[in-house]
Amino acid sequence: MRQLIVTEFITLDGVVDSPGGGDHPEAGWTFRGIETDTAMFDLKAREEQEAGALLLGRQSYAEFAPIWPTMEEFATYNAMPKYVVSTTLTEVDPGWLPTEILRSTDDVAALKETEGGPLLLTASPTLAQSLAAAGLVDRYHLLTFPVVLGHGKRLFATDAERADRLRLVEHATYPNGVQMQVLDVVR
Repeated sequence: MRQLIVTEFITLDGVVDSPGGGDHPEAGWTFRGIETDTAMFDLKAREEQEAGALLLGRQSYAEFAPIWPTMEEFATYNAMPKYVVSTTLTEVDPGWLPTEILRSTDDVAALKETEGGPLLLTASPTLAQSLAAAGLVDRYHLLTFPVVLGHGKRLFATDAERADRLRLVEHATYPNGVQMQVLDVVR
């Protein structure tokens, strides 16, 4: 069975909305007032090398598909299979292949049963919440920034019907205040 890893830039108050740009009034919060420490991106480099496929929600896919194929630093991601979970998307961007549309969390569960490396869910907080509620998330890779936004899309549902226990398996704190946490979902 493939592992499903949710990877996010997140604030201290759990917001994952618009870390690099977007619609949030504080969009780009990962770049403001925080010195870049290349060590904090070691986890991202490791993810890129270990992932077997990218998993995205429709909105994140719509934002990434026109941009990521032009970025040399994402060459590995661009070449790997991508899966978009959407009930409304009818076709994929021909400039970002291979990409397949999945229609439900059941389709994601079936994908987890296939052979291959981990499924890496990036961005896509609504999808992350749905997959967590369905018991499909195995691990979280979080880079927590010393920022409090107060509002915006959150990684963890505030009205979740089930609770997950998490076990910290790896962590680091960087001089700029960013904390890395790798957390396994305890089953």
